[in-house]
Amino acid sequence: MDENWESQLQDIWQKLGTINNEEFILQLKDHIALLVDSQAIADFEIACAFDSTGHEKEAEPLYRSALDLGLSGLRRRRARIQLASTLRNNGKTEESIHILREEKANYSDELNDAVDSFLALSLSSAGEYKEALSLTLKAISQHLPRYNRSLYNYANTLHKE
Repeated sequence: MDENWESQLQDIWQKLGTINNEEFILQLKDHIALLVDSQAIADFEIACAFDSTGHEKEAEPLYRSALDLGLSGLRRRRARIQLASTLRNNGKTEESIHILREEKANYSDELNDAVDSFLALSLSSAGEYKEALSLTLKAISQHLPRYNRSLYNYANTLHKE
């Protein structure tokens, strides 16, 4: 896989929403066919395409396959977040929460706020509203120009009530 392949992949993703979903998926599949050295990446990218076009049931097994095949790096983290979101949409909220809690406990990168946001959605779906709100406020508190510590502390207290 080279930079040119990745650049062309991004060009296809830029078309999402500007062409019909079937054409988008077809273009992505055609581009993925050029990838000869990573079935994990291929499965991940197709899963993303299905997920982004409202086909969560088709995306779920592909995310699982990509992870089982050893998807690594940032794509691995994205796959776990997106699988968890897809699971929530497919009615598998507890598994979604489990995956996101595991990500939160064991990894840290630029996607931390995404993990917290999707975990908050899953917790909300499970009726855990205070914990969901607490996570959301903690994530927001890091981006405020003022009141960061106050909001974080209030959010932390909220979760313990």
